[in-house]
Amino acid sequence: MKQIEVQIMGQSYLLGCPDGGEAQLREAVDRVDAAMCKIRDAGKVKARDRIAVLASLNLAFDLAAQQAAAAAAPLSVPVAAVPASAAADGGEADARAAQLIQKLDQALAGDDHLL
Repeated sequence: MKQIEVQIMGQSYLLGCPDGGEAQLREAVDRVDAAMCKIRDAGKVKARDRIAVLASLNLAFDLAAQQAAAAAAPLSVPVAAVPASAAADGGEADARAAQLIQKLDQALAGDDHLL
């Protein structure tokens, strides 16, 4: 695990970074920095710790909303995604497997922003 130095709201931090995760960590730092600067620039909150808590809550709320939207999205499998053998012999298990694979692909598609 290597360490990288980042800046959040003008303050330097030395963070541990898993191998191959530097881009994701820097993206997370950018999101946190942007969220904190937005709150600071609004001028209503001055204390860094309060800004950090509010930014964390905003980011967590956004993530929960995205997860809820993804979970509520209807699962539709194009007919072409279901093997012809499953359609021909009424293979509900194969069709269900294809649906699950598609749902997994959709769920994993948005994990690039997590640590």
